[in-house]
Amino acid sequence: MKVFYSSEYVGSAYAFETTRKAKWVADSLARVPIPGIVLVEPPLLTWEQLVAVHDPAYVRAVQTGIPRHLAESQGFDWDPGLWPMVLSSNGGVVAAALEALQTGLAGSLSSGLHHARRGSGAGFCTFNGLVIAAREALAAGAESILILDLDAHCGGGTASLIAGDPRIRQVDVAVNSFDVYSSSAAGDPGGRHVRLRVVQDGDRYLSEIEKELEEIEREGPRFDLCLYNAGMDPFEGCSTGGMKGISHDTLAARERLVCAWCRDRIPAVAFVLAGGYIGWGLDAGGLVALHRLTLAAAAGAISVPGSGSPTDRPPGAAAGRARDAETRGSDGES
Repeated sequence: MKVFYSSEYVGSAYAFETTRKAKWVADSLARVPIPGIVLVEPPLLTWEQLVAVHDPAYVRAVQTGIPRHLAESQGFDWDPGLWPMVLSSNGGVVAAALEALQTGLAGSLSSGLHHARRGSGAGFCTFNGLVIAAREALAAGAESILILDLDAHCGGGTASLIAGDPRIRQVDVAVNSFDVYSSSAAGDPGGRHVRLRVVQDGDRYLSEIEKELEEIEREGPRFDLCLYNAGMDPFEGCSTGGMKGISHDTLAARERLVCAWCRDRIPAVAFVLAGGYIGWGLDAGGLVALHRLTLAAAAGAISVPGSGSPTDRPPGAAAGRARDAETRGSDGES
């Protein structure tokens, strides 16, 4: 299984989980491989792919840093490394989607996607690689695409960008109301194409996901591709979005559930890392272990010793890295 990654995924000077953890995960795979996973460098996004989804003035601002408020609308300080970073990490989402259409399964160590809107970034998300990948998959011959978003926060950017396109549906199960939206506001008054559920009780997290999957299976078409935004920020120890009662074991069960559901119903699946942040109950090694649950489940290796070991920690990772609280702003995420 190809999982896309490049050193450019972490090329921005702005140090934050969204701009650093892809390397932590890649380094962990070098030290403790998950059988069946091969890291592959993706092609960069093109200007044409970007402006098919995002406003050209916004894309130019991210490229040049001018105007600065627009270039930094996702919440990062702009520097010249931001542009190649987002071209590469979002290019990885597209590459994973197209690879999945050919082979059935692929992934990318990408995050910072689902809050980005047509004319701006938001919540640590610069460009919406989920929607860009969906458009490219449609151009490659897919007829119906499901975006399954299990990040802690709502995918309002994605909902706004797929409004009016019945070929793309979103199932969004969140635990935090940041970037909340209604199906009516997303251009889907009946809630058939955009489904959002904000879970209020961690003990019901898995059952709520199961309900949404049952609903989309009953109401939706047969999907050609699932784009899975596999956020780990619902974890109870995560500083941004975590919910009490959602443990490492809960998220491991979620990944098995999603993989089994997709395997039986959808011929192609592409996944990305999405949110996950160091906090009072989660250090960098623990965050890597959570993201490895997605990789291991996808590779069919979740029971392989060491595939998700919390002792597999990136070198020099601090248990509780200090950060400026203002960089968090609202309870936003990637």
